[in-house]
Amino acid sequence: MTCANASRNAAFSSVATKQQEEADVLHRVTFHSRAAVGTCRVLGIAAAILVGGAIGHDAAAQDKAPSALTTAPAMFFEGDMVLAQACVLNNRFRRNEGVVWRVRVLDAKTGQQIDAKGLKSLVIELADGQKISMKYGGHPRGGNDDRFWSTSWKVPENYPTGTFAYTVVATDLKGDITRWQPFTIKMSQLTIVDE
Repeated sequence: MTCANASRNAAFSSVATKQQEEADVLHRVTFHSRAAVGTCRVLGIAAAILVGGAIGHDAAAQDKAPSALTTAPAMFFEGDMVLAQACVLNNRFRRNEGVVWRVRVLDAKTGQQIDAKGLKSLVIELADGQKISMKYGGHPRGGNDDRFWSTSWKVPENYPTGTFAYTVVATDLKGDITRWQPFTIKMSQLTIVDE
């Protein structure tokens, strides 16, 4: 590696954290061939000073911007739709047929399920603006084989046919809202058919 390449690599290092950047710079500055030790050290130190200044500048900018940890979602979702009568996975429903949404909400930090004690509300929002409240409980109905959030909705007789997006909206105890949309592939969305 030439001195110019070593300096350029040190100056344009792009690692994720300040500690990684500093370690990478030190590694590049000190790891070079013995034949060019003197020249490379001078150029490497100059490059390290430039990178150090850039790192300091980035740290100041990061103090003003929200960190990734404060903007990361507090919860994750698992969910599906099933036929009301049999709890069989389905996304195609006829008018007057029952749709059941099943959702599990997980705490992003612990991985533990969030029940009714951990949320103010969990709501399904349909594309037309309808909001359907969900309840937390044991399933199958009256049993305790599994516990999760669920709700049902009977497709109105006059509901339009087609494919519709829906959103799950969770409101935590502090009033913070987290939204989740399942796959946006049409074949996976809520689909209302004539027959």
